Amino acid sequence: MSDTPPAGERIAKVIARAGVASRREAEKLIADGRVTVNGKQIDSPALNVTPKDKVEVNGKPLDAPEPARLWLYHKPTGLVTSHKDEQGRSTIYDKLPEDLPRVMSVGRLDLNSEGLLLLTNDGELKRKLELPSTGWLRKYRVRVKGNVRDEILEPLRKGLNVEGERFQPMIVSFDRQQGANAWLTVGLREGKNREIRRAMEAVGLVVNRLIRVSYGPFQLGQLKQGAVEELRRKVLRDQLGLDPAEPEQPQHPQQPRGRGPQIKRGGAEKRTDSGKPGTSKKPGLRGRPGAGGKPGAGGKPRAGDWPDAGGRPGAERGKKPGQRKPNASKGRKPGGGSPKR
Repeated sequence: MSDTPPAGERIAKVIARAGVASRREAEKLIADGRVTVNGKQIDSPALNVTPKDKVEVNGKPLDAPEPARLWLYHKPTGLVTSHKDEQGRSTIYDKLPEDLPRVMSVGRLDLNSEGLLLLTNDGELKRKLELPSTGWLRKYRVRVKGNVRDEILEPLRKGLNVEGERFQPMIVSFDRQQGANAWLTVGLREGKNREIRRAMEAVGLVVNRLIRVSYGPFQLGQLKQGAVEELRRKVLRDQLGLDPAEPEQPQHPQQPRGRGPQIKRGGAEKRTDSGKPGTSKKPGLRGRPGAGGKPGAGGKPRAGDWPDAGGRPGAERGKKPGQRKPNASKGRKPGGGSPKR
């Protein structure tokens, strides 16, 4: 037998790269007999295809794969993260801009959760970002009912079992008490179904608001609710290591925009005076100025944006700290003497 692997790529991966479905969904399409290769129906995903093969899904030829693209979406509450809902509820796809290409969500946010949801046109990129091995921290602002003491949160930090399912340790910090409610910041590296809500219930807390504020290096920032923002190719190259030879894709022209995506550089977590990662005083608080490290949405520095002479309130350009300006108003020359009249 030859040890040479067959040429081409797995059929499910090719379908996913074309943006038709995720790899798992592609395997289901194959099992349902809805995929043909060179005119022959296939029933197993254990098949490699090359660009010379003619692949059809539901009787339509498979388009050539487009460069991978990624969008940030601020999901509102009341929408299901699914293409179709058996109960007839509105989905995120009902509210996305009509001229947005076919996209898939990276992970999910449940009906009553809001905040950052990543969207992509590439099934392989979706799979890569969802894998637990990626190890990306997902951060949430969580409002719970009741008075919170630190000892209540300790089981969450150690990890716990809920209904026979093991939840890994979470990064949990108490932010503030607000009347009958308390705000927490929660970070986790896995995405099990309703994990935060179920874990909180296990320690006697009820979640009444949940906002995802970051997913790995990508942050919600000041993106408005319901708005969509495409990430630039340079960001995808820097953060995901995608092929730099792929052309820059223009940003989606019809998207409602907020202040722009927030990107953490070097994978470091933002820290506050408390020393805890990702804690902030208000939900959705913007952590850094601009996606590319530039201040503000327009890219122009404002007073106080940069710690130089032109940005400090009250500072003068070229003036050294402690240097006093000659008193020209009294007409005196350096070295003394009375003013001329």
